[in-house]
Amino acid sequence: MTDDGGAGPPPANDSGSKAKTGRKRAKAKRRRRATPSSPSAQNPSPTSRPKATRARGRGGWLAAIGGVVAVVASVGFFVLYPEERGPGDGHPVEVVVAPGLGAEGLAALLAGAGVLRHDHLFALWVRLTGGTSGVAPGHHLLSDGTTPRELMNRLERRSGAAARVTFPEGWTRFDMARRLQDKQVVPLRDFLDATTDPDLLRELGIEGDSAEGFLFPATYDLAMDSDPREVVRRMKHEFDRRWDILSRARGSSLNDVMTSARLSVRDVVTLASMVEKEAVVDDERPIIASVFLNRLRDPTFKPKHLECDPTASYGCLVLPDKAASCRDFGGKATAAIEHDPDNPYSTYTHEGLPPGPIASPGARSLEAAMSPASTRYLFFVAKGEGRHTFSETYEAHLGAVRSGATRKAPPPSESEAKP
Repeated sequence: MTDDGGAGPPPANDSGSKAKTGRKRAKAKRRRRATPSSPSAQNPSPTSRPKATRARGRGGWLAAIGGVVAVVASVGFFVLYPEERGPGDGHPVEVVVAPGLGAEGLAALLAGAGVLRHDHLFALWVRLTGGTSGVAPGHHLLSDGTTPRELMNRLERRSGAAARVTFPEGWTRFDMARRLQDKQVVPLRDFLDATTDPDLLRELGIEGDSAEGFLFPATYDLAMDSDPREVVRRMKHEFDRRWDILSRARGSSLNDVMTSARLSVRDVVTLASMVEKEAVVDDERPIIASVFLNRLRDPTFKPKHLECDPTASYGCLVLPDKAASCRDFGGKATAAIEHDPDNPYSTYTHEGLPPGPIASPGARSLEAAMSPASTRYLFFVAKGEGRHTFSETYEAHLGAVRSGATRKAPPPSESEAKP
């Protein structure tokens, strides 16, 4: 028997088992590194974020809200503010804009005139929307109920707002000026100044010291806060158009009138304005024109006093300080006004036509002056209902007056009636 006969197999090589165990441990270690150690590490709560991260989040929300507020404020300022109505009820207000006036100066001027609610907002809005370079210097007629946008449109004379203005036949330039101001088209004083502007009168070919008589009475669509010179130009151009039509139709008779009575175009317009103020019914216009022309053309009628009441009244209107009798003028000529030699428009004391037209004649009166009736009448007197009694002699005229006719023009003196 041997010594190891009952023993088991020899032990395995333990170096291999150690290597296998090492590999297992390394793999487990790697798994521990890759796997979070706790549930809170897998799903961190908001409270576990760093403070800097939370601050950046709040700042982002505040910035977003601030941006929205800024956008809303901008929309309100650029959209709503320009449409804010003025502080008044639409009354006309005159302002004079100096050349080169800036946004702040313009805002102060308008606020002082009572057409703005917020001058600082207006100045800011004007600066941000183009400034004042387009504003026309000079006189402007605005409204105290106008929006900032419309104010700037008017000041830049590009407003689309217009007024329909009607001037009746027989109105004077003074009547027209009042209506233009009431319609917010142009200030009264500025229009009257334009009608006497020597440069403008020369440009339009108007002789004399005013455009009276050459501003055709009609209906016009005029821009609010217009340049007064443009209004005068437009009305004179309408007169030229009407004169051209009528003079071509009445050329031969017009030539006879101008030649026989030695009248200029201005004289014919003056005669037409007198007819316009005296006549009521259309069929009498050519007859009234013939009375005045007969007195001018008849060599035996002396002195050549046309004795037209409205001319003396116009003298008080245009030259109120010229004659003492005009100091108490209330719109209707008195005997003192009619016979005042200091009144250059008195056709009772001054021979021939007055210095110029006394109103704006319409087409029918212009036509009557161009083509008067063929009569021998030298007198007329009103008899009621807008009609007149016409007479060839002074005696017949006195009979018409005595018969109860209302006196339209005073009878001439014996020396005037019986040369």
